[in-house]
Amino acid sequence: MLTISQLAAYAGVTVRAVRHYHQIGLLPEPQRDASGYRRYGAMAVVSLIKIRTLANAGVPLSEIGQMLEADVATFAAAIQRIDNHLCEEIERLETSRKQIAQLAAGDRLTLPPVVIAYLDRLREIGASERLVEGERDGWILMAARWPDRVHEWMPGKTAQLDDPQLLRLYRLLSEIFESDVSDDALLEEAADILAGLAEQAYRSGEIDLGEVAQDDLPFDLLDALAVEADPRVGRLLDLMRERGWAGLARLERLPGPPD
Repeated sequence: MLTISQLAAYAGVTVRAVRHYHQIGLLPEPQRDASGYRRYGAMAVVSLIKIRTLANAGVPLSEIGQMLEADVATFAAAIQRIDNHLCEEIERLETSRKQIAQLAAGDRLTLPPVVIAYLDRLREIGASERLVEGERDGWILMAARWPDRVHEWMPGKTAQLDDPQLLRLYRLLSEIFESDVSDDALLEEAADILAGLAEQAYRSGEIDLGEVAQDDLPFDLLDALAVEADPRVGRLLDLMRERGWAGLARLERLPGPPD
């Protein structure tokens, strides 16, 4: 007859595990001897080894009791069900591992490659890292809302970076946002360039976003994101309104001629 310590050691589990199995009714608790100690026989050893084997194989403790009492067919069906569950769990974990591995790539976790290439191009033209980060967060919002449309937009966005006026705008905004003080002259110049580009796009029809323009929420979030990132964007919005335009992410011409 074995003590609880001897039983646990023989079956390769801890004494704490044996006591837990007693507590949940998985392993019957034996009678105590005259000294008050539990004493276990050979059947307890066999039962505990079966429990340990099933538990190590991933069988939930709540199902082990029924499996120990099941006939061959029922046992096989239960094993198949558990195996299917484990396969699903393995697939989920593999997906998680791929996502975790992508974390090392930073922006690449949340943005498609075409946007990453666009952000890299912004860095090449001299945009500050703070401005690039703002663009990145904006494209995260856009890609979440219109994942299938982003690939359509990016060639045109990238081509626009060849426009000297747009290059000047990005460099102005970089200078503005990298400074600790607000320079209204720079903001005025940025608003002039942005209004000029908007007017050009409006006359050429490039500013027509089609059905996308009817979805207000993403554009409201984009403008709010810019203001939250730097309150000076609020001043830029005011300057744009003075020039007859509302918003930044979706420029809308205000009624009447600009002041």
